[in-house]
Amino acid sequence: METNLRPMSLGEILDRTAQIYRTNFLLFAGIAAIYAGIVLVLNLAQIGITETLQHIHLGAQVPWVTIAYAIIILPMVFIFSSASIAANNRAVAWVYLGQPATIVGAYRSILPRLGRYLWMMTMMAFFIYWPFVVLFAGYLVVLVAYGGARGLFGGGGAHTNTDAGVMIGVFSCLFLILALGYVVYAVIMVLRYSLAIPAAVVEDIKARPAIRRSIELSKGSRGRIFLLMLLIIAVEMGLLFITQIFFVFAVMAAIKNHGEVPVWIQISQQIVGFLTNSFIGPIYATGITLFYYDQRIRKEGFDIEWMMEGAGMTASPLAAETPPVPAPTESGLEVAQGGQESSAAPVDTPEPALPAGPDPDPPPENPHG
Repeated sequence: METNLRPMSLGEILDRTAQIYRTNFLLFAGIAAIYAGIVLVLNLAQIGITETLQHIHLGAQVPWVTIAYAIIILPMVFIFSSASIAANNRAVAWVYLGQPATIVGAYRSILPRLGRYLWMMTMMAFFIYWPFVVLFAGYLVVLVAYGGARGLFGGGGAHTNTDAGVMIGVFSCLFLILALGYVVYAVIMVLRYSLAIPAAVVEDIKARPAIRRSIELSKGSRGRIFLLMLLIIAVEMGLLFITQIFFVFAVMAAIKNHGEVPVWIQISQQIVGFLTNSFIGPIYATGITLFYYDQRIRKEGFDIEWMMEGAGMTASPLAAETPPVPAPTESGLEVAQGGQESSAAPVDTPEPALPAGPDPDPPPENPHG
């Protein structure tokens, strides 16, 4: 059991994240590898289908097949990625508190509540992204209804209708300004919801209470959470850049030469991507779970509560549910069950008082004096 629980600075959280991740690398990478492996299989299947269509001279159908394939696999990716995130949070919590953790145990712990986690992540995604969806849809409606009606999207439309082109430019600038405002809104919402997943996993609470819990715990520390996210994302992007830079240049060279990317490069890129996702995926879950515990220590004294629990000083939940022992009967000799004798000593009862009246007759005198 971990006993060195105390508030940590941002640098200490990062150091502890690196330490826990390094000493439990196989555990966290193994949890993330299940999701990364499923993504690898799906991507390899897509490459195989695309190559088969081109081989049988149906290359024109590739875009439609790609769209249909994306519609099918996106829900699967969402489900398995959510399970991986929750399982990593569960494993980090166990490791942080000095409890045993395994890959199978982490998934076994979260699978019965996977629907809860999926619903929570769906709600968070809705609250974060719905303003941008409405904004972008409104912009498209303006382009189609206003610009299309004035022939701006035909040949030379912008030159023949200058006023309409200026209005579309104004709408585009307004859209960009509102989009920047949305970015600020999205960052704030992400910070508010950042602790919801560890709260739901560790405290075993439902979706809405977990979101409210995150909002409450993150108050006053969202700047620190923002810096933590930036640093972790910077590390992940750096590792991703190092592992993918070769394939980026290979794809650019193929496009420049008006050729197709060789299949072996596509397959190699997917395998490297599998390894990268397995290695760097758990870093964020580790850091944000440690931050969740740090907030509980700062706001709720979780460190003291945990030490008391380890010392056996907290009352058992069963004690509060145990009914009181009934008082012994007057004789103290019998109990209600089975007529068995009680082990308690009988209760002494006072003798009844004599009624008031004249003293009883004295004993007769001895005649022999």
